[in-house]
Amino acid sequence: MTAYTSILQITDMHILPGPDDTLLGVNTEHYFHAILEHAFANYQHFDLILVTGDLAQDPCPASYLRILNRLEACNTPCICLPGNHDDYDLMQQILNTRLVNCRKQISMENWQLICLNSQKPGDVPEGRLSQQELLFIEDCLISKPDRHALIAVHHHCLKTNGFMDTMMIENSQDFLAIINKYPQIKAVTTGHIHQVMDITIGTVRVLGAPSTCFQFKPESETFSVETAAPGYRLIRLYADGRLESEIIRLPGQLKGLQINNQGY
Repeated sequence: MTAYTSILQITDMHILPGPDDTLLGVNTEHYFHAILEHAFANYQHFDLILVTGDLAQDPCPASYLRILNRLEACNTPCICLPGNHDDYDLMQQILNTRLVNCRKQISMENWQLICLNSQKPGDVPEGRLSQQELLFIEDCLISKPDRHALIAVHHHCLKTNGFMDTMMIENSQDFLAIINKYPQIKAVTTGHIHQVMDITIGTVRVLGAPSTCFQFKPESETFSVETAAPGYRLIRLYADGRLESEIIRLPGQLKGLQINNQGY
């Protein structure tokens, strides 16, 4: 059997201050736990858990501590990225253990994982990659030219043809120009969109993952959620630069969802 590095990507948990609190009628913490239980029951082992932002809905120490305790229980290295709902400073203080942390560059066999902060100052939903982040990408690629690269970022860089496109990376063209410049980049994976994306541009796959709680309705021009089941993305990285990925969802439909058009 060909060896590979296995990654479990989860995203957009929107954990609330109390464990029984709900968002749009959904107990987000229940589904966060259910996703991890399902993934480890069905796949037993992962080399890395990648959490691509919006860990908390209303960030506070209590929510991040509960997230930390649950992720530590997986006994698997875990990297956490900030989303627009997160308090990145608080994340870095609490999610700062040997297993669970916010490291930005990770080496894995013939690969490197480059993790970006796409938060835009001002508590706004849209994203932006600062000049510092863009330079960081190139520094990582130049310093390890012999490694294939997977880039992880919260906000999406390609359009979904829906309302989320008002909240994507504002300077996506600068980001895509770097992607086109370095052939060792094999894929970009994101959160934020609460739906599946799998688009190839040139030789690079651009992936988006479902949320561990509620999903946004694809190609809706206005805020709209649906009862599709929560899910996660599996990523397998092979030494020769190949990447395989698939979406796995919990059985059944999401429970408790209160559909409205008021946003979240």
